[in-house]
Amino acid sequence: MKKENFLKAIQKLKASAKKRNFVQTYDLTITLKDLDLKKPENQVNLFVQLKYPRKKVKICAFVAPDLFEEAKKYFDKVILVDEFDKYKDVKIQKAMTKEFDFFVAQATVMPKVATIFGKVLGRRGKMPNPKAGCIIAPGVNLKVLYEKLQKLVQISIKNAMMAQVAIGNEKMADEEVAENGLAVYEALVHALQNGERNIDKVLLKFTMSKPVEVGRGD
Repeated sequence: MKKENFLKAIQKLKASAKKRNFVQTYDLTITLKDLDLKKPENQVNLFVQLKYPRKKVKICAFVAPDLFEEAKKYFDKVILVDEFDKYKDVKIQKAMTKEFDFFVAQATVMPKVATIFGKVLGRRGKMPNPKAGCIIAPGVNLKVLYEKLQKLVQISIKNAMMAQVAIGNEKMADEEVAENGLAVYEALVHALQNGERNIDKVLLKFTMSKPVEVGRGD
């Protein structure tokens, strides 16, 4: 797979899709084959660093008092450990999972985060994840973490034989969307047991359009 394959698909998609009165997202779907997802070792859960941010990513931080002021400079919502009890209501927590893309937590408050928020965040795959750098250790640069998360996407394959991820929007340059698509494709291939042999089709679509296939030949 090359960047040019994605560029051709993007151009074909733009030529065939109906113009909408809102900014549409580029949605990438990669279908799989010859993979037994009943075996845990064949399941995929990874984070991919895109080349370009695809949207404004909203982040909620759980922190202790010593990090509160610094965290407020960067994150969209900051919750002090002393205020966790105010968010015990399941409805409030469910609303938070819809509002925020990522949750980060200072390492020292993680046990209490797990106790109070673990059930709801865990079910939705939004617990602060060390693989994504979402556990804040002493000395971590919060500005760098914030900027990293703006370009991070998660690929989770457990039950369905496909990966679906947003890789850009209509306002982005074709080159940027193509590079993001290639980054996701290469990361997934690397994570699959048999690499490209486990890939069936690569499809690209707008929010409200029919998909076009991304070719993998020269």
